[in-house]
Amino acid sequence: MNRYSIAALGCVAVLGVAALSMPSGSSAASPYRSSLPVQASMPGFDGATTWFNSAPLTPAQLRGKVVLVDFWTYSCINCIRTVPYVRAWADKYRAQGLTVVGVHSPEFKFEKDLTNVSAAVSRFKIDFPVAVDSDHRIWQAWGNNAWPAWYLVDANGKIRYRQVGEGNYDKLERAMQSLLAEARGAPVDATLVDPPEPAEHMAPDLRQLDSAETYVGYRQASGFNSPEGVRSDVAHQYSVGQLGLNQWGLSGRWTVHAEAAQAELAGAAIAHKFRARDLHLVMGPGQGSRPVRIKVTVDGRAPGADHGADVDADGNGVVTATRLYQLVRQSGSVEQRRVEIRFLDAGAEVYAFTFG
Repeated sequence: MNRYSIAALGCVAVLGVAALSMPSGSSAASPYRSSLPVQASMPGFDGATTWFNSAPLTPAQLRGKVVLVDFWTYSCINCIRTVPYVRAWADKYRAQGLTVVGVHSPEFKFEKDLTNVSAAVSRFKIDFPVAVDSDHRIWQAWGNNAWPAWYLVDANGKIRYRQVGEGNYDKLERAMQSLLAEARGAPVDATLVDPPEPAEHMAPDLRQLDSAETYVGYRQASGFNSPEGVRSDVAHQYSVGQLGLNQWGLSGRWTVHAEAAQAELAGAAIAHKFRARDLHLVMGPGQGSRPVRIKVTVDGRAPGADHGADVDADGNGVVTATRLYQLVRQSGSVEQRRVEIRFLDAGAEVYAFTFG
């Protein structure tokens, strides 16, 4: 499984659209017939753990609609940045025959928790149907391998377009418009949505992005530079010294597990040296679910104007749920910075740094 980003790929992978041809049996006489080729029949959504915003949907129930299937997971920054566009498409084209179906397929264990998924659906103001795919049965049926990924299904239940990775929203919307016009036999509004992108939804600054997603759990960790080395699944006292670009370390008492590191005592900290406009951290309050206070410093000082949406100018924040938190947004020129997140209460679990 992969999180695809325009930063990691250089450009978004777009499959099934490089060579467009008329579907077999289509009539070239119709001015509204889309040239998007038929790829496969729609597999459906069997295996969903539950649904939000809808009763379970089947391919038969969706026949006659153009369907945009959106594979996402709620702590993935690449998915989060697509949310304004998916919401805007759902709103704009609902009356013209589009149904958006989100498929929430988790990466981390905490993303299987229905309370967490429900909170994310509410936080992101998602009102279209969402199938919860905690066991990846829908993911496997569709042959999916990335977040975010979109599939466009025509009114006859055939997959006509696939696109992975954030960005290239105009290509996806043009494909959507072509299938809607085909289904209606009439034109649709050809303008493109341009939704606002506040806080963590803002597109990354690729020109100044020199740091990539960094996992903290030992299963996928890279760049770890505490001199003690990782002691898997046992509490240990760590320290942080000098860090090079894209290196990170722990200080204080931590237990490093496969997916996350847990702060065992108040005062434990994690530090990272990065170069990007934005720094995010996926983290949660831990098993007790009591709020955990944090203090963020940038190059040893309060972040001031460079604070992210989830901390104030003095670097104060509170971890109340397991999700992605935006901690730094550099307001001026983007430079190499050393960020430290100190946990003023014990119990926090830290999963991954992401950047934008």
